[in-house]
Amino acid sequence: MTTASRPEHLRSNPDFIVFLPNPNDPSEHENQHFNVVVTPEGTFLAFWTQGSRESDPDQRTVMSRSTDRGRTWSPYVVIDGPTPDDDPGVGLASWEFPIIAPGVLPDGGTRIWCFYTKNIGIQDVRTADTGVMRARWSDDDGLTWSEQTHDFPIPKTAIAHPDPKVPSTWIVYQTPRPTPEGAILAPFTHWASRAYDTETHMLMLTSESWFFRFENILTESDPDRIEMTLWPRTPDGRYDHGIRVLSPERPGISVCQEPTVCTLSNGRLVCVMRTYTGEIWFSTSDDDGRTWSEADVLRQEPGGAPLLNPVAPCPMYPLSDGRFLLVFYNNDGTVNGGNGPADGKKNRTPAWYTVGVETDDAHQPIRFGEPRVLLSNDCVVAGPSGRTEIASYPSFFEYDGTRYFWYPDRKHFLLGKIITDEMLDAVTPR
Repeated sequence: MTTASRPEHLRSNPDFIVFLPNPNDPSEHENQHFNVVVTPEGTFLAFWTQGSRESDPDQRTVMSRSTDRGRTWSPYVVIDGPTPDDDPGVGLASWEFPIIAPGVLPDGGTRIWCFYTKNIGIQDVRTADTGVMRARWSDDDGLTWSEQTHDFPIPKTAIAHPDPKVPSTWIVYQTPRPTPEGAILAPFTHWASRAYDTETHMLMLTSESWFFRFENILTESDPDRIEMTLWPRTPDGRYDHGIRVLSPERPGISVCQEPTVCTLSNGRLVCVMRTYTGEIWFSTSDDDGRTWSEADVLRQEPGGAPLLNPVAPCPMYPLSDGRFLLVFYNNDGTVNGGNGPADGKKNRTPAWYTVGVETDDAHQPIRFGEPRVLLSNDCVVAGPSGRTEIASYPSFFEYDGTRYFWYPDRKHFLLGKIITDEMLDAVTPR
């Protein structure tokens, strides 16, 4: 079979097909923010944000289950979203992130949380991104979800709207991970309110990287008793600014987004972030995610060449053998004819990867091998928004000796890839 005659969803040569949108149902055509996790029972749970187009009035959070390690998937169920009674732009449920708490129930069972950004009808920056932190939960391995919901208050920062009734604008884009102290750390992008910055382009708007800490979610199942804290704070306890990286396009304005955090062997945390500079930046924490160093360019090795990336996700994942998998786009925004870091319809393909290993450098604690292409869709347009991007807003886990990488292709198809030993060894620094 020639490439031209193959179904479009196979262009990137996936190993798994999680979801293909119904061509006759426009509400299924944009699928993104794809977080797949494995439960203690071995069930794969896929969560994603779905709608006609990104931020359209029908945008919702959905999930699907697989009990055969990703080979087949159940029909998706809606966790939350707008109702027929909601006005257009109200009720969107977006940018979900799951947290699994094994053994936390009174009978020793597992609680699975699904958190998301919920629009409550008070608009500020964008309907999908301005909202409260809402959660539903499942106590039966993702089969059913609570009718009850719970909202977790987000403290106001210096860039948030000053009116306490106006929710913040924020996204957690990766599945949070535990810290050495046993908390769950959820890094997030915090965009400025329109009251702080009137820029209309989301990729150029003032933004900072912040951190939610769920202090006791692994030991407490009552949502009213779960303690969630926000970091960093000033010495006197104020929520001033998060991690900032100045944009070369707008003097004095920070564009620092999509943070992901990994733990080093000594308990130190390292966070990588996308920026407007055409490079990945990083910061480190020596106190379990409460305070963070001033951000700097992430380099292939300490003192080496910068790792290039447009304003696009660049997640880093810990591997069970102590190495780290970095997925990024290896360009400054001008690949495929892109006109700069924010040209997401051109510069988010192909997806590249490299492997990092720890160093004894006090500043940059990881060095990386020579990157290779991980996934390509040949920059062919697909989906309702004419996208070319691949593997933006992906997820990853290891289970029973196999490494699973889950990715959206053009925010339309939801697919998976096995990461082999040979793939990792090829890009591990010598």
